[in-house]
Amino acid sequence: MSPDPVSEVTQRDLRYSDVEEDLRSSVRKLLTDRSAPAAVLARCESANPYDLGLWHTLAAELGLAGLLVPEPLGGAGAGARELAVVAEELGRSVAPVPFLGSAVLATSALLACSEPDVLLGALATGECTATLAVPLSTAPDAAFPQGVRAQAGALCGQVTSVVDLEVADAVLVPARDRDGPAIYLVDLPTDSARLEPVTPLDLTRRISDLRLDGAPARRVAGAADAVAALRSALTFGAGLLASEQVGLAGWCLESTVGFTRTRYQFGRPIGSFQALKHRMADVWAELTSARAVARAAADALAVGAPDTALLVAVAAAHCSDVAVHAAEECLQLHGGIGMTWEHPVHLYLARAKTSQIALGTPDRHRAALATLVDLPPA
Repeated sequence: MSPDPVSEVTQRDLRYSDVEEDLRSSVRKLLTDRSAPAAVLARCESANPYDLGLWHTLAAELGLAGLLVPEPLGGAGAGARELAVVAEELGRSVAPVPFLGSAVLATSALLACSEPDVLLGALATGECTATLAVPLSTAPDAAFPQGVRAQAGALCGQVTSVVDLEVADAVLVPARDRDGPAIYLVDLPTDSARLEPVTPLDLTRRISDLRLDGAPARRVAGAADAVAALRSALTFGAGLLASEQVGLAGWCLESTVGFTRTRYQFGRPIGSFQALKHRMADVWAELTSARAVARAAADALAVGAPDTALLVAVAAAHCSDVAVHAAEECLQLHGGIGMTWEHPVHLYLARAKTSQIALGTPDRHRAALATLVDLPPA
């Protein structure tokens, strides 16, 4: 008899372990020192929006880029639960690092291939940064991309809106070859792979278009596992993005509560007004449920549970809306100061809005969820 997905969910321990809390403490301390709001704002206005020094510390010195990679391949041999804690803290600081592209999408795609690639070791140690060449809006259940063709070890075609591409040393490109779907590895930079930055809404996470004109490439997944590897990577991405959105929403709520305690009108803190209390309480309630579903998705990804796709769809659909609502309330309840460029809330609102369409919109995930639970169409 097959296991009951519902009973499996009720038996999971979604509390943070001591190890996970220690990991959170270390990451938060580093980000507080190195990625304060003023520093992020200044970097976003510079010619080098990504903080590669911070990324090197996270990836190489703390070993966070290799959390998913098994120890024999040079990684930490941890799992999605630990990586989700890191995602929460990075969302809390909107740190401009290529975490999503390299540590999540590229790494999980390579891990899902039938043969481990040597690039995994370089990604795990921070020697190399990579990303996955799919539009950032691609949902886990999307059809395999058709925009790139492979012939004689070279790729031709284009992919739009690729995340973290401008700082990648390599890119994994889903393509079609004579055997069918495949995934190829292209080393960057190369004259035959042209990167065209796109004007971003989110200044802390950049996207670029990739144009390939005979770019030399090495196949890392063939027809037997390319489709499954791509879907696995996108599912991991959507699940971990939910945890990032929880961290973002948490910062917005903390910032709003702190501000309303110190901002006075009519001789009393504005946070004492009942109307504002209700608005913040609503965000708190949403954040509590969002943390629960994000933890459930991360735990399912960690153990390879049979209901992983279902739990990721729930988390992705719910957490993205919660993050946007928390950021909107943060901006509005900060009043005039929240509208200024000097206040970092606009960075959080932009990250929340772009994350809302990243790796599938909430409606796309709800439609997938309806299919997964055999819900008949209306």
